[in-house]
Amino acid sequence: MQSSIDTAENLWTRSFVSVTLVNFLICANTFMLMATLPIFVQHIGGSKMLAGIIGGMLTLTGFATRPFFGGLLDKKGRKLILLAGIVLLLAVTALYHATTSMVMIFILRIIQGLGWSAASTSTSTIAADLVPVARRSEGMGYFGVSSSLAMAIGPALGLYLVEQFSYSSLYAVATIFVALSLIISISSSYLNRDSVSKQPGKDFGKSKLIEKTALEPSILIFLISTTYAGIVTFIPSYAAYKGIEGIGSFFIVYAFALLMTRAFSGKAADRIGTTKVVVPGMVLLIVALIILMEAYSLNLFLAAAVLYGLGFGSIQPVLNALVITLAPAERRGTANATFLAGLDMGVGLGAIGWGAVAQQLGFIHVYSLSAFLIVLALAYYYIVVQKNCEEQLCDAA
Repeated sequence: MQSSIDTAENLWTRSFVSVTLVNFLICANTFMLMATLPIFVQHIGGSKMLAGIIGGMLTLTGFATRPFFGGLLDKKGRKLILLAGIVLLLAVTALYHATTSMVMIFILRIIQGLGWSAASTSTSTIAADLVPVARRSEGMGYFGVSSSLAMAIGPALGLYLVEQFSYSSLYAVATIFVALSLIISISSSYLNRDSVSKQPGKDFGKSKLIEKTALEPSILIFLISTTYAGIVTFIPSYAAYKGIEGIGSFFIVYAFALLMTRAFSGKAADRIGTTKVVVPGMVLLIVALIILMEAYSLNLFLAAAVLYGLGFGSIQPVLNALVITLAPAERRGTANATFLAGLDMGVGLGAIGWGAVAQQLGFIHVYSLSAFLIVLALAYYYIVVQKNCEEQLCDAA
């Protein structure tokens, strides 16, 4: 019998709203720390490269563990994995303010990566369970708005708290955010019931950790998210290097652009196909990165923020919906984890790689090489992804 999760026509159910709010809170917590931790590391004597390594450890840990958590989501249900991830995030955030040791920060960052991997894979998979099939790109686009809001509020609020108050204030507010997500998750009625098939007696083999139908979109999002790492990790340092103040507004403008496009790009992809949304999005990313290479004023930084936000906001939820559509229903958690692992690997390796580039060549080359990566991603889409994509998904009329 077909699940009511798949047949429901109403997108805005109480369960969908709840899991979207939980996602916003855990993302806000994560982006607050993502934007401020590299600055803190340099503040206490660390190099740019070390700041990049520590910044990238969260997403690299996510990349390494998402396939495992995706399998658990399909085998054990959603709630247990979600709650475990949130508890880890809560513990780590509360502990950050108690240390200035590089080694301890490194360890906490890895543990935070475990919590982030479990919690964010769970929320995205739950959202995929809840949205109607015919409105999947639209629904995942709206779900992605919660991440966009977090990208606006998290970095800007984190930088404000550090500049105006202290790192202790930053960690206190971040702890409150994740504590609220725990309360909502525990009380959610949807999260109290299993919506996944169980297959007792079957172990997790290596072949089950990755969903092959998700590989091509995951490689694409890896290339694209590598450039995003240069944005979220080094924009504050790049702006400081150029003597530009008020860079916290970059993240607000960027996230507003994400909000604008995510509200409509999913619905557009459902109607006209993936290609007509993803390709223009990549072109916008290239233009944004070129502007950043030459930016000498806050206005140019903000113009780049608008274009990058419109581009990334068009691409990520549409590719995520494509992954979910291509995967078998019983492998939805694993497919989603495969896609998010590609995103994590891009952000994690990007943070480390761009740290080395900034250290050796300068910030400008971070963004010139990022633009080149998007050109590669565009070629990969046309040569591989579109070629193997079902016509009704990628090239709808």
